[in-house]
Amino acid sequence: MMIDKIKNHIADVERFVSDNMEEIEQFRIKYLGKKGILNEFFAAFKDVPNETKKEYGQVINQLKTKAQEKVTLLKEAWENAQEENGIYGDLSRPGEPVTLGSRHPISIVKNRIIEVFSNIGFNVSEGPEIEDDWHNFSALNLPEYHPARDMQDTFFIQKNPEDILLRTHTSSVQVRYMDEHKPPIRTISPGRVFRNEAISARSHCIFHQVEGLYIDKNVSFADLKQTLLYFTKEMFGKSKIRLRPSYFPFTEPSAEIDIYWGLETETDYRITKGTGWLEIGGCGMVDPNVLKNCNIDPEEYSGFAFGMGIERIAMLLYQIGDIRMFYENDVRFLEQFKSIV
Repeated sequence: MMIDKIKNHIADVERFVSDNMEEIEQFRIKYLGKKGILNEFFAAFKDVPNETKKEYGQVINQLKTKAQEKVTLLKEAWENAQEENGIYGDLSRPGEPVTLGSRHPISIVKNRIIEVFSNIGFNVSEGPEIEDDWHNFSALNLPEYHPARDMQDTFFIQKNPEDILLRTHTSSVQVRYMDEHKPPIRTISPGRVFRNEAISARSHCIFHQVEGLYIDKNVSFADLKQTLLYFTKEMFGKSKIRLRPSYFPFTEPSAEIDIYWGLETETDYRITKGTGWLEIGGCGMVDPNVLKNCNIDPEEYSGFAFGMGIERIAMLLYQIGDIRMFYENDVRFLEQFKSIV
């Protein structure tokens, strides 16, 4: 009788045991394949007498369920055995589990700045951290004995016959970029810089900057303002900025960039000293002398430049009160950024 035959197959399925993947696959094909036993029984359903159709259908479904469960169970057991062999059979594996790392907040902010400016056509340029006097000072309208050199306390590696130093800003990268490329130029230069300053909660002798440069025909101060406004909206979600007159040797006119941070919390009052305004960087139109030094005709081209500290932006975004925390490699501090891309 067909029903008894199916029950015999159910018993065979329950007895089947194997730790060989090839045998398990053959078993699966035998019962669950397109030309398998189950399909044969389903095809014979039409010839079963009406009074036994119900019981026939029940045992066929039981066989199908038992076969599927058996295949799944044996495959999982085989995979677990393989994984266990992989773990305990590899003597080169670390003795302790390796914990998941996280991106450094400086890297997170730098990558976000690059992304924001990349969306409006700025590429990324990099240069050496050990620079000569020409690229770090003279080409930027800071000739020898210029009083503005005192604004930046420099780490000198070699004074004579040629000054070799650790760069004090990433503007040196812009000089190199202008030497090697013709306008139109649209680039940002993120990187590490060095200044001989006392280390405190608000300043460090090592920090990171990102500087931007745009040179083309008919570039105006209005272009600079709109670029900075776009950046502050994307980076901080702030839509109000102001540009205060300032002085930088390589830009004329020059300005400090302030954003309106607001006065909604006690922290806002503290970091803005009760004004609601917060300085984030400097900017200005590229001085014609700088263009000349880089063999760009200032009669034909104009441009703007801006710069800001990456640590300062990170401190604002994540409410970090001490710049030294970025360099101490305290795991408790760094683990807070695991969930941030």
